[in-house]
Amino acid sequence: MLSEIRIESLGAISAATAEFDRGLTVLTGETGTGKTMVVTSLHLLGGARADATRVRSGSDRAVVEGRFSTIELGEEVSGRIEEILDASGAERDDDGSVIAARSVSRAGPSRAYLGGRSVPAKSLSSFTAQVLTLHGQNDQLRLMRPDEQRAALDRYAEVDKPLTRYRRIREEWLAARRDLSDRRRRARELAQEADRLSFGIHEIDAVAPEPGEDEAIVADIRRLSELDALREAAQLARLALAGELEEPAPDSVSAADAVGRAQAALESTDDAVLQGLGARLAEAMAVISDVSGELGDYLAELPSDASTLETKLARQAELRTLTRKYAADVDGVLEWARDAAGRLEQLDVSEESLAALDRKVAELEAQLVTAAGELTKARSKAAKGLAKAVTSELAGLAMANAVFTINVTPMPARADDSAPVTMAGGELLHAGHDGVDAVEFGFTAHRGADVLPLAKSASGGELSRVMLALEVVLSASTAGTTMVFDEVDAGVGGRAAVQIGRRLARLARTHQVIVVTHLPQVAAFADAHLLVDSGNGRAKSSGVRRIEDDDRVAELARMLAGLGESDSGRAHARELLEAAQQERNTP
Repeated sequence: MLSEIRIESLGAISAATAEFDRGLTVLTGETGTGKTMVVTSLHLLGGARADATRVRSGSDRAVVEGRFSTIELGEEVSGRIEEILDASGAERDDDGSVIAARSVSRAGPSRAYLGGRSVPAKSLSSFTAQVLTLHGQNDQLRLMRPDEQRAALDRYAEVDKPLTRYRRIREEWLAARRDLSDRRRRARELAQEADRLSFGIHEIDAVAPEPGEDEAIVADIRRLSELDALREAAQLARLALAGELEEPAPDSVSAADAVGRAQAALESTDDAVLQGLGARLAEAMAVISDVSGELGDYLAELPSDASTLETKLARQAELRTLTRKYAADVDGVLEWARDAAGRLEQLDVSEESLAALDRKVAELEAQLVTAAGELTKARSKAAKGLAKAVTSELAGLAMANAVFTINVTPMPARADDSAPVTMAGGELLHAGHDGVDAVEFGFTAHRGADVLPLAKSASGGELSRVMLALEVVLSASTAGTTMVFDEVDAGVGGRAAVQIGRRLARLARTHQVIVVTHLPQVAAFADAHLLVDSGNGRAKSSGVRRIEDDDRVAELARMLAGLGESDSGRAHARELLEAAQQERNTP
């Protein structure tokens, strides 16, 4: 439910705040006072395109802020709202409400906010779509479009799950068809690519490189190239540590013996400093012993001849053959081989592979046919019920002779169709995103006359009532949400206007309904009446205020015939208001 809206610098409105209650709220006012700006502000909160020309003259930006309460919504809708809030990082206010806002700059882009966070306009639209349903003259025109008519029927038929299943199967089917067509069309090219990949994989497997082997072999080759010098240096160091050098003196002791004697001498004293130095020499002895052992191992591992170097050089040449062809290093070569193996699986153009893919396409098409048939069956059944219910509603809207129909017909596939599917009866149809059905609303205002498509047969006033009748019938699926109607009574008057007021009041029993109207017959049924005006008439901007009692009677009198100040006009307005309120309060 929309509990409050605040508008700044939008059209004729400099600054205004309006509070909304449950039930039916009407907005009225003289032409040009800015009634439409209230609806425009709600459209902005709904994610509509921001129009910089709507910014009030003399202001840099317009701001719209709405506060929404979601406690009365159903569990499913509440769950979707929580997902949207979580994804946006939005937070509820202290009272649990959600604040949505939109600013429109005269010079730059617009900004959207949800729960205190800046969000894309699309995210704001996702939220408001759960709580707001907006109907203006443009929405009435959209009702003439086939996709809007199908969407309305689907709301009534509640086909969300079968439609989702159909779309999932269709995407898999289309992907498999594209894959099969691509393989057949590019069979020779793909076979050549498969041969190239297979050759590369076999060549790499024959060499069998190890990760990082190219870097390791460079180090090995460098060592083998300096074999004699390395052996001489290691041997000399080992002999020096072991005391086996022939120079400078034959009786020289090992480094370990010399350090050991020094350690013993130092540790034999009682001096703390010398004993500390002795401890450090003990550490040196351990290092000397370890280095001596490792030098021995190093010498033992050094190759005894040059043949090992030749082997390493030959291996390096093999690895370089691979790195010249496939990647800059061995690790890159191994990665290429992995990717090539994966690609090779997708390039299977053998007869067996094509036959298997063909069977997959056929299986998915059979599933698609079943899913499409279920959709058609559900829509055809629902179409009868929806058409009957809307016709009944139109009778209650002073159109007793009107007939509303819904035709669900198959969509034939074109000669160059991108998604042709053969149905169970052999009929070739177009498998569109929403099924194989074309949905068309038909209408005639006079029973017995030919029923024509809605776009060709309904006047503006008739179209308004058809849309209202549809919303009344479909309202069960959106209980608790806010419905906004901008001039739904356009082109209507007299008894039909009273009937529209009655229907809106009835709709307001399960929804919050906000209506911009010029008709006193509609305004009289409201639970709350908001007036958009410029105060005493000298103000340069408009405001929104709630009117009651005598003020409301005066406004209704003005709407009746501009007789707001006459006793007869007020008497007529009071009679109209009392009759409407009495009827509204009747169960």
